[in-house]
Amino acid sequence: MKMPVLFRSTNRNSPVVGLKEALLRGQAPDKGLYMPEVIPRFEIGEILSLKEKPYHEVAFRVLREYCRKVISDDLLQAICREVYDYEVPLEPAGNRSFVMRLDRGPTASFKDFAARMMGRLIGHFTRQDVHPLTILTATSGDTGSAIAQAFFGVANIRIVVLFPVNEVSDRQRKQMTTLGKNVATIAIDGKFDDCQALVKRAFADPELKDLRLSSANSINIGRLLPQSCYYVYAYSRLTKDGEPIVFSVPSGNFGDLMGGVIAKRMGVPVSRFVVATNANDEVPRFFETGKYDPIVPSRVCISNAMNVGHPSNLARLVDFYGGQMDEVGAIIKAPDMERIRADFFSVSVSDEATRKTIAEAHKDAGLLLEPHGAVAWNGLQSLFKSGLLGKDALAVSIETAHPAKFPEHIKKILGIDPVLPPSLQGIENRQESFLRMEADYAGFKNFLRSEYA
Repeated sequence: MKMPVLFRSTNRNSPVVGLKEALLRGQAPDKGLYMPEVIPRFEIGEILSLKEKPYHEVAFRVLREYCRKVISDDLLQAICREVYDYEVPLEPAGNRSFVMRLDRGPTASFKDFAARMMGRLIGHFTRQDVHPLTILTATSGDTGSAIAQAFFGVANIRIVVLFPVNEVSDRQRKQMTTLGKNVATIAIDGKFDDCQALVKRAFADPELKDLRLSSANSINIGRLLPQSCYYVYAYSRLTKDGEPIVFSVPSGNFGDLMGGVIAKRMGVPVSRFVVATNANDEVPRFFETGKYDPIVPSRVCISNAMNVGHPSNLARLVDFYGGQMDEVGAIIKAPDMERIRADFFSVSVSDEATRKTIAEAHKDAGLLLEPHGAVAWNGLQSLFKSGLLGKDALAVSIETAHPAKFPEHIKKILGIDPVLPPSLQGIENRQESFLRMEADYAGFKNFLRSEYA
């Protein structure tokens, strides 16, 4: 009989815990990130057998491996059926390339895949608790709205979302600032990295221990496990005979990429990941040189959700390849850089190239891409041009947000106004409410103590 999966810290100085504690803690006590001690593995035949299954069934099969003896199969299957009630299109884009559109959920973002699952699981785990759980979330774009929507109105859960005031689109902001109830939003005069630093510091502050703080950012393993499911889904749908596949992933905080790496360790035969960043190129430079230098402050790009100068999940990637990186980016033990370079093709894409890609993809392949998806598509084309990938290879580029979230860019580049999905209709007329705060920990701590103690 299979045993429950346990989770350890990347900083390797905290006890191993079960799934419930890993989800509710978010960050380990030693400031590390939780990782599965053992990655469950599927045989290729098991993955191929999922070809005709709906998405919610694929998600159930994957997540069951991490939920054994913690959540019953019946409950997990019901949750998957409830939260994954939308399409996951794989749009043909020439030869054997596809765009996987992860923008059909309730907030039109790939963050819905993890946020809704986390909302149900954490709600299940805390429903009998005497004291509420306060979830802190930093967002550079879509995380905040997805988490806010997923936990909106959930009993015993309070949400605090921090976002950089000048670096989210109007529609992204309004998706999280117009809810109210158990959702509080704070505009920080700073960068995403400032928001993330405030959240991490609060988790590690012993004076806030009584507040029962947790995270819904991708530092929480509960974000990564659901994201691994769509890699399994895409592969099972597209492969003919168990051949290898390439995924191109737009990368900011590297949670989406880590979901893919977990899927690869579970048995999806990924020959290479394209790690496509915007001008925040600290990771491409790290892969090339072996020397890691965070970008402070992070650079402002039109692919705003990727404006991250120090990705939290890089510590997990380093861990996967035998190294150790602490929470501030210091490399304690170097990972196997040769294996990293063999498994990842990394590229930094400028705003100019992003705009050009949106135009060319629309003209040449009939694709409507927003800036983040365009970065991924550009990265995939760069891999093809490098000669490292044959033109008939199976490849998937990930589109992480609906183009209607970025109408100013689409209109300027293509001269068209993307049709609004249901989740965005009428959002301009909703009443907003949010606080504004300096990137100052003392002020943020005082807020938490006054509002949630």
